[in-house]
Amino acid sequence: MRIKLFTGAAAMIVGLATSWSAAADDYPSRPITIICPYTSGDGPDVIARLVGAELSQRLGQPVIVENRAGASGQIGMTTTAKAPPDGYTLGVGLVTNLALAKHTYKTLPYDPLKDLAPVALATVNYLALVARPDAPFKNVTEMIAWAKAHPGNLKIGTTSMGGLPHMSFELLAHMTGIKFINVPYKGNAAIMADLAGQRLDLAVTSYTSVAALIESGKMRLLGITYGKRDPQLPQLPTIGESVPGYASEGWFGFVAPAGTPKPIVDKLNAEINRALKQPKMLQTLNTLGLIPVTESPEYFGRLMQSENQKFAKLVSDIGYDPQ
Repeated sequence: MRIKLFTGAAAMIVGLATSWSAAADDYPSRPITIICPYTSGDGPDVIARLVGAELSQRLGQPVIVENRAGASGQIGMTTTAKAPPDGYTLGVGLVTNLALAKHTYKTLPYDPLKDLAPVALATVNYLALVARPDAPFKNVTEMIAWAKAHPGNLKIGTTSMGGLPHMSFELLAHMTGIKFINVPYKGNAAIMADLAGQRLDLAVTSYTSVAALIESGKMRLLGITYGKRDPQLPQLPTIGESVPGYASEGWFGFVAPAGTPKPIVDKLNAEINRALKQPKMLQTLNTLGLIPVTESPEYFGRLMQSENQKFAKLVSDIGYDPQ
């Protein structure tokens, strides 16, 4: 009896694998939709459309980018998670909605680790920790020493509570034991104005948004949040050089509804990776300050797992109250 049951189960598994493989061979047979949880013209939207155009050319079917912005990306991610797992709906997600949101919101209408399947990690990027030019510190080590000598006096501006800039500095503060006052802003321009006006000491923001200010001497770069020096800009120091083990990177990738057949996921992964190597794509990514990544779905899945674990621990350790 056990042998018959085992044989039947094995046959079923083989049958499923065969049907999935056949589905991948015939895929796609109709248009593919990419759900972008951000507005048209934003960085994720630009990359999604460039990748979509390459996929359409390679796969021979239209690829439509549909913007479902709102609720910090939750609407688009939920739409993706609830779509049929047939390979005809993809979503684009950032570290914020694939790793942070699960731990910084009281409720989330989707679970990034259970409801979504990683397809392809597309890019990574880093943030910049900047100070006003007259700040009483010139580097990360001096900033930490000053903050410890003046506990609770360090004022930092970030966009949105619980967002990547905020939590990146929370991670640094937790690792070094410094105290600070976080001042949330709705936009980067207001942060830069208050930093220049000496109402703030520090800001965490995208490097591309402050590169010109740093080069002109209007802002002082203390370090970038990347885990290693950027090969394209090796002169930029990393925070991790002063605080070993520190890294807090942004990343962007493509996901599918959980249960999407692996042969289809693998096919999409291969085509997205090819798209990311195209000259026009590389030029656009460089302009946006994004570093292309061409890895497997399994690599992306491990990243999602490890990042969720990192932020879950951080939120617990610092006693952050989910919003």
